Amino acid sequence: MPNEIVAHGAGVRECSYAEAIREALAQAMEADGRVFLFGEDVGVYGGAFGVSGDLFHRFGPERVIDTPISELGLAGAAVGAAITGMRPVLEIQFSDFITLAMEQVVNQAAKIHFMFGGKASVPLVIRLPGGSGTGAAAQHSQSLEAWFAHVPGLKVVQPSTPHDAKGLLLAAIDDPNPVLIFEHKLLYKTKGPVPVEPYRVPIGKAAVRREGTDITVVATSIMALRAEAAAQRLAAEGISAEVIDLRTLRPIDFPTVAESVRKTHRLLTVYEGVKTMGIGAEVSAMIAESEVFDFLDAPIARLGGAEVPLPYNPALEKAAVPQEDDIVAAVRRLVREGEA
Repeated sequence: MPNEIVAHGAGVRECSYAEAIREALAQAMEADGRVFLFGEDVGVYGGAFGVSGDLFHRFGPERVIDTPISELGLAGAAVGAAITGMRPVLEIQFSDFITLAMEQVVNQAAKIHFMFGGKASVPLVIRLPGGSGTGAAAQHSQSLEAWFAHVPGLKVVQPSTPHDAKGLLLAAIDDPNPVLIFEHKLLYKTKGPVPVEPYRVPIGKAAVRREGTDITVVATSIMALRAEAAAQRLAAEGISAEVIDLRTLRPIDFPTVAESVRKTHRLLTVYEGVKTMGIGAEVSAMIAESEVFDFLDAPIARLGGAEVPLPYNPALEKAAVPQEDDIVAAVRRLVREGEA
């Protein structure tokens, strides 16, 4: 596999999202013999999306393990390994397939630390390639992260940049209890500056991607990139949009969101998962239940996925999830309502 890393500066260079994840895995495995990667096709094949690459050849079959197609079994093995002191990183080939492992993730991994009075930990990372845009149809294109953000005992993260993909993965591997990382499939080839040395991006801390004064746009994963692009277009119209990339869905960085809404007086949430009961609904409720509600000059708006299974047809698939034009239109409506 060709090296995707390009020099960017002293100690920093540009590389792809996939390469950043692979580098994080390699650095974690070099630093700690307890860390290992396993999942379907992560070994010789290099991963369904090429993320694990040459790790099999670098670390061998005992630390980069190809597995049978049995998500429930894999999740159970991961929980067991974590309880006994290992630090497994499990890749589920498509995030949709985590549905087959819900019992182990939700009933076991999430609850063991609590049920054993803090005497047991589950330092487990589950990597989950998800999202639409590849024509993979209804069973391979979902955004199910809100399901897991609902569960106490789990941390859920969604990096949108190569920098955060590396830093959040290393932070997740350090964490003493389960972390689910949802990696959008369309992001794997995107590039950005990434430090060479290991570093951590704090779990539970949002990033302000663009500052603004007229409206706060809270977005997740690839929607943060689309929101940034939309904000740039809106700036040409005189609308100043502040873009917040949540990065972590559980726990949510409410103080950063609240501070922004106090300043802008408007809030739009954008996420790819189905709109009903999605992560944007939680952010909206948190604002509505707080004193920040009194600062609003317009109703809170949510922009989420359509209430349908993801279509195979490319045009319909694109129509089923928010696009840059949808964000631009939603911001325009909110700003006009606030000025009316």
